[in-house]
Amino acid sequence: MGIIKYIKEEFQVITERDPAIKTPAEVLLYPSFRAILSYRLAHKWYLKGHYFWARWLSQRTVRKTGIEIHPGATIGKGLFIDHGSGVIIGETTIIGDNVTLYQGVTLGGTGKEKGKRHPTLKDNVMVSAGAKILGSFTIGENSKIGAGSVVLKEVPPNCTVVGVPGRIVKRNDVKVPRSDMNQVDLPDPVMECLTKLQQENDMLRAQVLELEKTKKNKKEKKENKEHREEKESRENKEHKENKEKKEKVHENL
Repeated sequence: MGIIKYIKEEFQVITERDPAIKTPAEVLLYPSFRAILSYRLAHKWYLKGHYFWARWLSQRTVRKTGIEIHPGATIGKGLFIDHGSGVIIGETTIIGDNVTLYQGVTLGGTGKEKGKRHPTLKDNVMVSAGAKILGSFTIGENSKIGAGSVVLKEVPPNCTVVGVPGRIVKRNDVKVPRSDMNQVDLPDPVMECLTKLQQENDMLRAQVLELEKTKKNKKEKKENKEHREEKESRENKEHKENKEKKEKVHENL
């Protein structure tokens, strides 16, 4: 693909996926526009073995935009980097089509091993602000990574990941639309856990109250029984005493 086609593609991607765009000319001011075009050129140089010049262009772009894309990374069509500052894409990263990255995202490795050591992002993946994906594994199609998450293992397609370390929260296998840029309405596993604990606590409290009520009823029954037995014993004693008195009276007569 020639540079003109890349420019047209980036114009279309940014204008379609950033609601803040008011005029087409604003696209030229976007850090992601410069960073991705520079990457396309640096990647061509890298594939031809011009490693120094590829890295020179890459590092020059970092200073200008705050976005670091290694020229060895493989990136498909339609990548959108919103805001962009602090984004890092490692050498062996593979990114599919129509992927969205927000500021502060790291697609990094976990060590000094050779070969494939960075993540693979399939088509239509969205990675929210500050998220870290570390290691050589795959994020499946249409998946979302929540803001600030740290993902260290494989994510199946059509999933949402949140938390540190990242936890998969499935959405009943419903695909996330390509144009879905919502970072807010993501599941919160911490809140879900707290809600579950609260429900269990309420249930245990109800059980304790029921046990206390049962215990109280048993105690009342026992006290009533003892009271009746005491009353019967007293009445029997009085009856016996009265009977003895009558017998004595008869004897005296």
